[in-house]
Order: sequence, then C-alpha cells, then structure tokens
Amino acid sequence: MAVRTRAQRTWQAATVLVVLLAMTLGTMYSQGFAYQGEDGGDGGAAAATEPAAETTTNEGGSGNSDADGGGDNEQSYLMWMIGASGFFGALIALLSFVMVAVIMMNLLQVRRDVLIPQDFVAAFEDKLNNKDVQGAFDIARGDDSLIGRVLTAGMSRLGRGYDSAVEGMEEVGEEESMALEQRLSWLALIGSIAPMMGLLGTVQGMINSFQTIANSATQPKPKDLADGISTALFTTMEGLIVAIPAIVAYTLLRNRVTALLMEASRVSDNLMSRFNTGSGKKAE
Repeated sequence: MAVRTRAQRTWQAATVLVVLLAMTLGTMYSQGFAYQGEDGGDGGAAAATEPAAETTTNEGGSGNSDADGGGDNEQSYLMWMIGASGFFGALIALLSFVMVAVIMMNLLQVRRDVLIPQDFVAAFEDKLNNKDVQGAFDIARGDDSLIGRVLTAGMSRLGRGYDSAVEGMEEVGEEESMALEQRLSWLALIGSIAPMMGLLGTVQGMINSFQTIANSATQPKPKDLADGISTALFTTMEGLIVAIPAIVAYTLLRNRVTALLMEASRVSDNLMSRFNTGSGKKAE
C-alpha cells in the first residue's frame, strides 16, 4: 500500500543519512588516529633523547622544557577526544547517528495529518451523511492513513454484523499500534546500549592505565596514565550524551503515539457507530 511505500522511502532516507554520517565519522576518526600516531612517534623520539635533554637542562635552563610544553599543547581538544575515545567512542558516535535517523523517521510518521488526516475524515463523513456507504468504503480503502486502514477493516466485515466490524477494527488498530511501538523501541534500545558501551570504554581505559603501572619499572608519571584515564572519561561522557536524548525522545514520542492512537480509536468508533442500525448494508 501507499503507506508502506512512504515508510520505505523514510527508511531509505534514514539509511542514506546514516551512511553519510558514518563516512564523515570514519574520516574524522582516521584523521584523529593518524594525528595520535604522529604524537606517539614524537613521544618516542622525546623518550629516546631524554637523557641528553636532562643533561642540557642542567646547563641551559628551562628554555627547552618551555618549547616542549608548547608543542604538547598544539593538539586540539577535538583530536584529543577522538584519539582517546578509540574503538568504543567510534561505536557510540555511529550509534548517535542511528539515533538521529530514528528520531527523524518517527517525527515524520507520528503526526496527526499522517495518522488521522482531517480531509479524509471530512470526506468519509460526508459520504455517510449522503447515505453513500459504498463511496465511503472506497474512500477508506484508497486512503493510506492509519484511520483509513482501521475503517476499511471494519467496513469489510459489516456483512457479518456490527460486532464483527468493531472486532476487525480493533485487530487492525492493535497491529498498527504494535508497528508504531516497534519503531519507537529502537530508541529505547539505543538509550540502554549507549551507556553500556561507555562503560566498556571506561573499563578498557582503566585496564590500560593499570597495565602502564604494572609494566613500569619506576613510578609512572601522570602523563603516562592520562591516555587510559581520558579514554575512560570520554567514553563514559559520550555514552551518556547519546543515551539521555534517546530516552527523552522515546518518552515524548511514546506519549504522542498513545494520544494519537486514542484519538484515532475515538474518531473511528464515532464514524462506525453510524452503521449500528441493523441496516445490513454491505460494502463490497
């Protein structure tokens, strides 16, 4: 049906958005890792020349240390965050793009003019007022909205009686409600997974720091432990940054879906109550 086609187009647009954002993310992270590799090479060279540096420091003062400090500060905060976040940070960033796509898809679908278009309701009611049952059925069958499918299911079973028609409407309404809830459940899943990914990054960062301590013959410097600690903190922050909006969006959209489903049920019941007269007219 047309509704399914429109849903497919929405999913395709969301998929394209995710792919484009993922390509951008991959470019950023590749640049960040390359930058981190260059820093690591510089750090190795500095470590190799450390004895000479200590000798010249006693003779020449603090000029060289100031120059080294200025070189360390050249790395931007963004590049530091990308390099420190590592693999789990990349997964969380990709998850954030999926979250944005799912939110946009639901915002496009969970609207009154999509689920309960007023033009359709007015046209359907006008046909009923004119005693044109077959015309009303044709309008409902040709409409791609939720209320159109619900009324189509009800009118197609009018020949079995009004109670059977109401039962058919309820069955279709439950199916549509389940479909809408299924789309929203992705946000709940993202809201649950993102903090767990952040926690994995936290554990990895702390393991890296303790590994540095274990492998050091002397007491390690704070700078040696900074990489692992920054990984732990950045991934935790990124996980929460993704999870909080996902949970908020899920709650707001779920409440909106509930309100629209109740409104659709009320409108469809009011329209179908016109047939609760025992007239026996059947829509073919």
